[in-house]
Amino acid sequence: MKRFTFDDTEPFLAKLRELLATGTPVERIEVATPFPVHEALLLLKTPVSRLKFFTFTGALTGFCAGFALTIYSATSWPMSHGGKPIVSLPPFMIIAFELTILLGAVASLLGFLYLARVPAPKYILTSIEADGKFAIFVEEL
Repeated sequence: MKRFTFDDTEPFLAKLRELLATGTPVERIEVATPFPVHEALLLLKTPVSRLKFFTFTGALTGFCAGFALTIYSATSWPMSHGGKPIVSLPPFMIIAFELTILLGAVASLLGFLYLARVPAPKYILTSIEADGKFAIFVEEL
């Protein structure tokens, strides 16, 4: 595996562009940076994460479940409190908010595990150390 290290972003991006221009397949290139470099992600055509859909689905489910739970409880066992409505949305919003956060977080965790294919012992990660520099690793044929 070839390794190219750089101290600055510009030479790093120039070498990455050069490798891609010479026909090196994107699948054979790995990069390590001390902070996210969005231009490198665009050059490598990194796919957008699908995790946000898991989070949104879990949060929406929690929101609906929070209101359904409280409205069902209030209508199944009604308590009269001096003419106030049995179903009053402002106090129910607290439960809906809490379930939104809870189910959104749980769905994010499960979605992460699913998308990362964890547990999968056949996928063993290689140790890539860049020592706090910009690095490009090119897999040889």
